[in-house]
Amino acid sequence: MKRIGIMMNASKPHALQVAKELMQLLCAKNAFVLLEQGLASVLGRDDCGIPLKEFPNRVEIVFVLGGDGTLLGVGRELAGAKLPILGINTGNLGFLSEAEPDNLGSAVDRVLNNDFCIEERMMIDAECIRKGEIVHRGTAFNDVGIAKGSFGRIVNCSVSMDGMFLGSYSGDGIIVSTPTGSTAYSLSCGGPIVWPGFQAILLTPICPHTLTSRPMVLPAESELEVRVSAAHHEMGMTIDGQIGFEIHEGDLIRIRRSQNQTYLVKWRERSFFEVVRKKLHGDEKG
Repeated sequence: MKRIGIMMNASKPHALQVAKELMQLLCAKNAFVLLEQGLASVLGRDDCGIPLKEFPNRVEIVFVLGGDGTLLGVGRELAGAKLPILGINTGNLGFLSEAEPDNLGSAVDRVLNNDFCIEERMMIDAECIRKGEIVHRGTAFNDVGIAKGSFGRIVNCSVSMDGMFLGSYSGDGIIVSTPTGSTAYSLSCGGPIVWPGFQAILLTPICPHTLTSRPMVLPAESELEVRVSAAHHEMGMTIDGQIGFEIHEGDLIRIRRSQNQTYLVKWRERSFFEVVRKKLHGDEKG
């Protein structure tokens, strides 16, 4: 019997009801369940509540109730734990989630019967170096964004790969993403859709102020260095669009493949391209 951990984004309107239904289904199957402390308190089950950081030592799989943003946060929190995550979509797009509230029973049965596969998704590490010292660092599941603030003026990003100069990008900034992140912010800026099992790092300009700036697909093992400059002082670096750091003129941003990965639970018969059609193309038939 699998030891299952559950966490929930309480800000999602229907998440609590889904959590209650999920708990009932699992209890009916005599499954061993632990809840993230906040969820345990809301459900009145403090007896099985533990902090999320203890999940790697206490459970074998994690059910995450929320949207893509919730799953991204949990993926970063559990990075390095090699703990499979099943996303149950109670948000909007739910591109990373594999289950929906209307098929909870099927999802529970499949997990308890080992009827699933696990996809290993690469992550990237970023560090901001100022005057020779690391002042910010983070690990991203989707992407690292380097962009201007609210001023209308452009920012310039000079990018090198493994010591080789790639180019200088003037505009609103750049996005460095994983294949998983290719369907997120990078996509909205004209970047390519990349199959998530492909090992690569994507470089996508944000609103480039030139006709010759194009997205690039680079080797996964490469190391990128980005030197930033602007005529103003409002610039920032974001991790998955959720964590932000202020960066200064002349800062060096170094980005490389992380040693950590995120492990997503997926149904074997559901292909990535089916998800793309459903979530991004209005369920067009191929």
